[in-house]
Amino acid sequence: MFKSGFIGIIGRPNAGKSTLFNAIVGDKISIITDKPQTTRNKITGIKNYPDAQLIFLDTPGMHKPKTPLNRAMVQTTRETIGSVDLLLMLVEANTDVHPHDIFLIESLAGTKVPVILAINKIDLIEKKFFLPLIDKFRALYNYCEIFPISALKGEGIEDLLNTVKEMLPEGPKYYPDDIQTDATERFIAAEFIREKITLFTKQEVPYSTAVEIDLFKEDEEKNLIRISATINVEKDSQKAIMIGKKGAMLKKIGTQARMDMEHLFGARVFLELFVKVRKEWTTSDKMLQEFGLLKH
Repeated sequence: MFKSGFIGIIGRPNAGKSTLFNAIVGDKISIITDKPQTTRNKITGIKNYPDAQLIFLDTPGMHKPKTPLNRAMVQTTRETIGSVDLLLMLVEANTDVHPHDIFLIESLAGTKVPVILAINKIDLIEKKFFLPLIDKFRALYNYCEIFPISALKGEGIEDLLNTVKEMLPEGPKYYPDDIQTDATERFIAAEFIREKITLFTKQEVPYSTAVEIDLFKEDEEKNLIRISATINVEKDSQKAIMIGKKGAMLKKIGTQARMDMEHLFGARVFLELFVKVRKEWTTSDKMLQEFGLLKH
């Protein structure tokens, strides 16, 4: 009997969803930073077994949205909640339940999809707080199972995956064995650039940035990929920050993103970056659609 199904990874911003997603898939597909709301789109990762195929969906962090961009991100997560076979809710180990976790639990009201709770970063909490924390979560929602894990260290993930596999229905193989994600190379390239922007720039700059890939051309004979990308910002001052003194910031972003691309794509990468001002794009439905962040 072959099992397969779709598992939505949900949780508040910075709970470690993308770290867990990458640990499960076995490669860096979803970008990771220490800043909340890094993930904007739903990203698919595939875990294959001889008798099963687990398809994980990494989603934007659930929070109370205040801008059109944030509303679009939360809508993506809400749609995932209702369209999967199983939900994996990720929370951060702490002495108490975070208000954003309660907001997410309230969002699960009425869903018939089974929910597994994974308590992440267990290495950061004293053991005496752990059992009371489980009791607090059990009082708030009827979880099928609760697992302590460390996504960063890989602890508890195998047990979690075995339970996920058991809970999935009998089904077909949706993807070939050699595919880790259905995200395009263009999408991943744009995400790697955005990750470096988020890591190296401060305050509002990462949240005012959208990356578009203008050219993605492979030269198989030379094992070379030529990529040209535009970094869109909202203000002239942000453009100046993005370029940096004598182009130093843009060069740093480009160099680090290129190294990640070369590792994942297994080819040399020639990367060209440009910066363009698109005023107030985060509040424009038209531009959010253009950047693939809002459905038409």
